[in-house]
Amino acid sequence: MSDFKLETKCLHAGYTPAKGEPCALPICQSTTFKYDTTDEMGQLFDLKAEGYFYTRLQNPTNDAVAAKIAALEGGVAAILTSSGQAANFYAVFNICEAGDHIVAASTIYGGTFNLLGVTFKKLGIDCTFVDTDASAEEISAAFRPNTKVVLAETIANPALVVLDIEKFAKVAHEHNVPLIVDNTFATPVNCRPFEWGADIVTHSTTKYMDGHGVQVGGAIVDSGNFDWEAYGSKYHGLTEPDESYHGVIYTKQFGKKAYIMKATSQLMRDLGSIPSPNNCFLLNIGLETLPLRMERHCSNAQKAAEYLNAHEKVSSVNFAGLPGDKYHDIAKKYLPDGTCGVISFELKGGRDAAVRFMDSLEMINIATHVAASKTMVLHPASHTHRQMNDQQLMEAGVSPGMIRLSIGIEHIDDIIADLSKALEKS
Repeated sequence: MSDFKLETKCLHAGYTPAKGEPCALPICQSTTFKYDTTDEMGQLFDLKAEGYFYTRLQNPTNDAVAAKIAALEGGVAAILTSSGQAANFYAVFNICEAGDHIVAASTIYGGTFNLLGVTFKKLGIDCTFVDTDASAEEISAAFRPNTKVVLAETIANPALVVLDIEKFAKVAHEHNVPLIVDNTFATPVNCRPFEWGADIVTHSTTKYMDGHGVQVGGAIVDSGNFDWEAYGSKYHGLTEPDESYHGVIYTKQFGKKAYIMKATSQLMRDLGSIPSPNNCFLLNIGLETLPLRMERHCSNAQKAAEYLNAHEKVSSVNFAGLPGDKYHDIAKKYLPDGTCGVISFELKGGRDAAVRFMDSLEMINIATHVAASKTMVLHPASHTHRQMNDQQLMEAGVSPGMIRLSIGIEHIDDIIADLSKALEKS
């Protein structure tokens, strides 16, 4: 399977039916699994045998989809969560505890910004936000002796800042910590962060991976490349006995899969943010057409961005596919086949014009969702980033009049026609 192209992996990775078994991934809609002896069950609880005993920890449907996503990203293992927010929480909390510190790019999604800057602070974990475009020296200056991880997004939501993955990875590794990259907008179709030095990748599978807005979910994928044991005292949760799980030492027992096994055995056991098998089944259906949809999303977005960029009522457009965009050159390096289907732009009339424009749309939906098959629009300052003050909005790259436009896979003529009518009334 590792030799197959990504398009083939989207269809076949994670599940291979045997003779007489269903071609479609089955839904194992069961909380529990039967065994013949108490010892067989005990071996599972001791992590000495492989198998299923309770869906909160593992389920065949969920694991098949996780394996597919790991294959798409080129990782050694993955875990699915009940949302993208849960994925980012688990990804960080798996290696951080009270007294630790995080460095994060400031342009990340508003919900993640709040998670790191507010909620984690309540848990005793501090975060320093750095400008995504900052120099390596400036990023390095944000580190402390207790810094455990760096987090950023491949393509920031909604500012559409494109991450210099190699720069962030280099700084992180110089400080002996891993780099987590949220790859939701790019997807592994357009960028595979492990190839540029990232150590862990997260996704909101609710977005392009699902593609149809029918399930909420998240994923964490481990590259297997970060040497936890080399910094054992820093990552003692992985390198020292876990007394809550029979004293298992994850790095000793599971090698390169230690990080994901700890997230499964410890965090999912205690916090339980598991996706339902039915949701994973729906996610898998979306994954099968991911490459086809991403090609159309990117093609449509390019044409829509060019249209908006040339319109007299539009003051600015953020889309790395435009030659004049600030991130055009770096996008050609990391995302040569396209970025994503999301555009952000601002009208000359500011916030009031943005409201008139959005309220005048007919086919395009005003919705919190993004990165789905249908075109949708949102006002970040009023919606996803509403909890931020003006200073935080500026740091996140969100202006008061910014409009986030998620281009779907409808015919581009219909998308542009709806935009044109709404712009006339803005």
